[in-house]
Amino acid sequence: MELGEMVIATVALVAVTLSFPFLLYGAWIVIDAEEVTWDVLTHHLKYILTGLALTTIPMVTWMIPRVFDQLRGAAVVHAILGVQAYAMLFFAFTGIVPIFRAKREYDLYHSYDEQLLLDEIGDENMRHWRRHLRIGVFGYVILWILTYFVGVIRYVTRYLIG
Repeated sequence: MELGEMVIATVALVAVTLSFPFLLYGAWIVIDAEEVTWDVLTHHLKYILTGLALTTIPMVTWMIPRVFDQLRGAAVVHAILGVQAYAMLFFAFTGIVPIFRAKREYDLYHSYDEQLLLDEIGDENMRHWRRHLRIGVFGYVILWILTYFVGVIRYVTRYLIG
């Protein structure tokens, strides 16, 4: 094993580790807000996008290019869980886009109306889109955690023990 590879692996591990607090805090911003205004949404997205960048950049630049050379054992589990996590994130986006479009159309980011329920705006499928968002986000977080732990185990066995 090359020292440079261990340094890159350590930087990737640190970046991915740091992403989780950003993702959690970004989610908390929306959960804690009584009104999801445009300012709340953009504040939330700053943390979510930072968390996603801290996870995605090491994955795209270092992990994916090396995955085909390592497809055995825990690397396969790590890759499958990671792909599933991003599939759940994509599933969440299928709910985010229609919700965003409807809230924007009804100007609910600037002039919030407490009497107007989100399920009542936009198309008749709003409840369906909100379910997509919840399932996708929940699935992403669970799969992210599983992927992270498998990645940590791989890191420890490859760079610290092995």
